[in-house]
Amino acid sequence: MRMPVQPPNPPLWRRAARRCGLAVALAIAPAMAGAQAVAVTGILGTKALLVIDGGAPRALSAGESHAGVKVVSVGRDDAVVETSAGRRTVALGEAPVSVGGRGAGTGRRVELIADGHGHFVNSGTINGRTMQYLVDTGASVVAIGQPDADRMGLDYRGGQPVMLGTANGTARGWRIRLDSVRLGDVEVFGVDAVVTPQAMPHVLLGNSVLNEFQMTRTGDRLVLEKRR
Repeated sequence: MRMPVQPPNPPLWRRAARRCGLAVALAIAPAMAGAQAVAVTGILGTKALLVIDGGAPRALSAGESHAGVKVVSVGRDDAVVETSAGRRTVALGEAPVSVGGRGAGTGRRVELIADGHGHFVNSGTINGRTMQYLVDTGASVVAIGQPDADRMGLDYRGGQPVMLGTANGTARGWRIRLDSVRLGDVEVFGVDAVVTPQAMPHVLLGNSVLNEFQMTRTGDRLVLEKRR
């Protein structure tokens, strides 16, 4: 049964502003084909204790790699890791998270678990660069804050100027077309998006991507099944 993921009524930017305080880190199911499940189970001085795909814990310093996962930096309670799909921050004690697939995104199914507020948040890639997204059925297209667009190297200033509604009125943004959006091992090509002039806590994963999937929600689980 198809169920709405979020009510679409609040304006895009007001919804984004309310979400700024959320501290969520949910994962695509680690068993997804082609993805690696990584957990940080301890911080040992300058080393992070990683468990990769359920294997034995391995203590790694910045610059060291194991099983295709490289540690970029180690913080007090998290570590930044990198694979061929991009970089991801993994928090100490967080459930095992997907850090991207190997090779082309040829999968068809993504499974997400909601947080206590009913939101679905995870990491993926845009044009091969890592991003944090929030599923938003109330957004007509993918929406990206300007700082994230700059970090991902998107050429948005060459896009079509558009006026966007914000909590404080209107602001100028840019409409662009993304080469690809990847969620775990599932990839969608030629995706419409807008870049907003202000930062947002997440990339809003709108209907320009979601319409490519059959969405089924059961309790706190959301399954995205690619239509074709």
